[in-house]
Amino acid sequence: MSRELGTGKNPRKWRFTWEAQSHIPTLRLFLFDSCTNPSTQCQNLNVNVSLKQSLVLVTWCQDTQVSLRVPIPRVLVDSESPVSFRALEDHIDVKLVLLLPVDHPIVSSFDSILNLSDDVETTFSDASVGLSVDSDIKSLSSCGGVDFYCRNCSVKLTSSPLRNFMEMPSVNWREVADNWFGACCCSFGGISEKLVTRFVNSHTCAKGICLLSSTTITLCKDDIVGCNFPDLGGCQRYKAEPDFIDDNEVGASTLTSGSNRALDEKSTSTKFKDKEFAANYDGEVTGIRIRFPAKVELSQGCCTHHVSETFSENQKPNKDMEILDNQKSFLNGYLGNIFMVRSSNLSVDVEWIEFLCPQCSSLLGAYPCSNNDFTPVDGGVRLFKCYVSTSLPVGGSRDVFRNYSLGRMFTNHILDSAKDELSFRTVVRDLKTKSLMLQIILVNTNSWSCTGYCLGTEGSSEPGPKMDLQPIIKVLFSECCKSTESQIRTMEDWVEKDLADEVFMPRNQILELVETLESAKDILPPSYSSFQGLSLSSIEKIVVS
Repeated sequence: MSRELGTGKNPRKWRFTWEAQSHIPTLRLFLFDSCTNPSTQCQNLNVNVSLKQSLVLVTWCQDTQVSLRVPIPRVLVDSESPVSFRALEDHIDVKLVLLLPVDHPIVSSFDSILNLSDDVETTFSDASVGLSVDSDIKSLSSCGGVDFYCRNCSVKLTSSPLRNFMEMPSVNWREVADNWFGACCCSFGGISEKLVTRFVNSHTCAKGICLLSSTTITLCKDDIVGCNFPDLGGCQRYKAEPDFIDDNEVGASTLTSGSNRALDEKSTSTKFKDKEFAANYDGEVTGIRIRFPAKVELSQGCCTHHVSETFSENQKPNKDMEILDNQKSFLNGYLGNIFMVRSSNLSVDVEWIEFLCPQCSSLLGAYPCSNNDFTPVDGGVRLFKCYVSTSLPVGGSRDVFRNYSLGRMFTNHILDSAKDELSFRTVVRDLKTKSLMLQIILVNTNSWSCTGYCLGTEGSSEPGPKMDLQPIIKVLFSECCKSTESQIRTMEDWVEKDLADEVFMPRNQILELVETLESAKDILPPSYSSFQGLSLSSIEKIVVS
């Protein structure tokens, strides 16, 4: 269930918002409308809790008796503790004491303990399901065949069901293995050129194969209905190359370019670790399984090494292994997770073009082009998971991407940055123009919330509707178009001194993100909606168990 409840019969539109913090056994209620000052107008304020009906009844005198009902989310309220409440200038503040914090494992498994219905259990458990590539691949592969649909208009986007699903090869190959790709003398002869070429080929989008990243799926243009691009031509129809050394040295690529089959499934699941530089090491670099012969020796503390005679002159790359000019954008550009790009991944060699739904023209994704050619350089289109569905009805229990939203995907990225780089500031730039558009500061990463409109007294004998607290992050934000020159200089200074995480996103997604932040700002009373010139808001997140 959404963390927002509908208006119902509440002509005065009093709004409620429940909030709680992880590990703290307190549940707080904000109750407010746009034209009432409770501190002066709500006389004889009284708050009663009915746990049997899962309702809070709030009454006061304002010319006449006013009564409102507020549904209580599914938490464990301590019935023996008193309820505290007070009337402030722009809201009524109510606090309930909980037996257990909202993120306690017992509360998380509330449905299974009470043996509630399957539908309710599925709804509540969605909050604890992470956005996992591995989980998505397993779920999609188990479906037998999957078509993709536009989430906005439900039109089918694929010409036939897809059955082959693989993780997008890593695009951070330079950072992972500098010495293995010719950055220094430790390039193992001709093997580095072979691996670089295989890296290029592994990104080729083959018909019938879907590549997944944390926020996108990549489909071959030939699999998409109404996708009319010029013919790629033979120069970009990559083909599988013969191994230039035997299987004991370098194994086959996990993805044969231009075909519909995955090779060596075991190699795709083997994780490469850059610390394990040992003889006969099995690992993966950008989806490629490699084995180094036992005769390769690395001198400790130095770049010198001795290579087996296996790497002889007649085994060096031939012309078929050369990287063509129109393939170099694969190495110099960024063809991975276009949802959010760091400055280190930007390149003038690649331009991203928005891809719109052929039926309703809503944004679905983007594809990479080079040299002013509007043909995808790798033959593939990236579709954002938050804009597509894997089944009908959209958002149903069989929709693998039902938990994905723009806000949740954005939240996952900035939380990863805050964890890895200890940066709680994020500056968002337009991917095309590079101009500043948004700044976000993390305030609280462990909050829970649900909101809606209060109920009237009609049907007061009935229990309140079921509501769930949803995990959120609380942020301060501002649009850069509304910032002063001084504020812009401050943000630029943050970036220059590495005090802020700088990311680039497609403009339309930034605008949608701002709209989401502006909308969520209204769930709290005005006195809680700003701080030092920045707006206070929240974004949903996924709890990863």
